[in-house]
Amino acid sequence: MKNYSFVPDVMFENALDIKPDFLIARGIRAVVLDIDNTLVTYGVAEPTDEVIAWIEALKEAGLGVAIASNNHAPRVELFNQKIGVFATCESKKPFAKSVKAACAHFGVEPEETAVIGDQIFTDVWCARNAGSLAILVKPIPYPENLFFKCKRVLEKPFIRAYRKKHSSEN
Repeated sequence: MKNYSFVPDVMFENALDIKPDFLIARGIRAVVLDIDNTLVTYGVAEPTDEVIAWIEALKEAGLGVAIASNNHAPRVELFNQKIGVFATCESKKPFAKSVKAACAHFGVEPEETAVIGDQIFTDVWCARNAGSLAILVKPIPYPENLFFKCKRVLEKPFIRAYRKKHSSEN
């Protein structure tokens, strides 16, 4: 059953804090990753050594790993050279086509897939549209333009709702 809320299922400070065991314990068999401000700072062309090691740990744990980016092919292809994962560019997130393509590639259901990204109105919404687990990470800091600053303000009520819900669970 799809959840149409913009409130993420789970939040982490950093994508690299998400351990394979955490995902596997939730029935996740594949992850779909955003690039910019999720794995690396916007504009960084290649994954860092830490990102490469994290992705390798996910793969070694038996998880399928994919990239879904709204960026153009040259950006995504260059980033993917060192990690060699299933990747879609110009993904048109929040539409679910990229997640569904990754699910088909790995032979998993959307419910067995986590979408990990830094934006509610692209990554979380994409997860919701696909019927996948929505994991929001804190964006890696960078000087944002006015468009992104406005989006971040609009995201705040959903982040507060997540924190309120999860503070009552403790």
